[in-house]
Amino acid sequence: MSRRSNIYSGPKSDHFDGERFFDPDGAPPKALRDLLRWQFDRDRKRAKWPDWAPSPFSDRPPARVDGGTVRLSFVGHASWLIQTAGLNILVDPVWSVRVSPFAWAGPRRHNDPGIPFEALPAIDVVLVSHGHYDHLDVATVSRLVREFSPRVITPLGNDLTMRAADAAIKAESYDWHDRISLSDEVAVNLVPTRHWSARGLFDRNRALWTSFVLETPAGKVYIVCDSGYGEGMHFRRVAEAHGPLRLAILPIGAYEPRWFMRDQHMNPSDAVQALCDCGAEQALAHHHGTFQLTDEAIDAPVVALAKALDEAGISRERFAVLKPGQVWDI
Repeated sequence: MSRRSNIYSGPKSDHFDGERFFDPDGAPPKALRDLLRWQFDRDRKRAKWPDWAPSPFSDRPPARVDGGTVRLSFVGHASWLIQTAGLNILVDPVWSVRVSPFAWAGPRRHNDPGIPFEALPAIDVVLVSHGHYDHLDVATVSRLVREFSPRVITPLGNDLTMRAADAAIKAESYDWHDRISLSDEVAVNLVPTRHWSARGLFDRNRALWTSFVLETPAGKVYIVCDSGYGEGMHFRRVAEAHGPLRLAILPIGAYEPRWFMRDQHMNPSDAVQALCDCGAEQALAHHHGTFQLTDEAIDAPVVALAKALDEAGISRERFAVLKPGQVWDI
């Protein structure tokens, strides 16, 4: 792999053509003309979010969680602290006010992170799923590296993005289907997901994107940070390759308008079907309620999820919705 630029280069594969990554079972990202059509649609109905929607919860995690328990603390959007077997793992950590290339513009937080940064325990591992700004927050990763020197695990190409911004980030990059041991009791697998990646207008799919299957003493946790549904084959394949799954963390927000978003973001009905496809015992919702990325109202994903569960005959308790700062134990 070349280190002469921020662009990944490597051998061709069934999802890399020598220049760009692709999902052989997915769809390419929408063209710029489609983005402009959405943004400047005269009939567009964009819900207004409240300026501030605070969570009533704030977590102060323990230093470590030992034994067979997994403690999951919801930070907000797609960020989680997962503690198990003496390891502290952060997923897609975002503590910045905005998820944007600009400090003065772009989607901003509507609630505080569920864990104050100064209340974080020593972080051992950071998992970064892909390069979109609401998942790869370089400022936060840099701060974590300064404070804790964690391992940073990410799909191919995203390591170059991080290292270009901060040479102190010694990110490790891996391909789909790679399994990385984090300790004697914990490992993480990178699995295909229906999405794409970019940091600007001219680097689409120059870096890879992924979901994670985390192996823990309490069972396997399937972490889907961003995904469209498509025909559902990604979820069924994870069930076949990694099942049974104890828990699935599934996105439910950022889905309107559907003509633009369906290939990259699930809506709540899709997420319920994804739960059925992957067969997880329990699901937790995320990717909603913190950053307004799309047109639906702030509470629309949660309302629609309850309706979709009822229509599918699935208990609402099986697909729980947490607010930032709430904790789930398995």
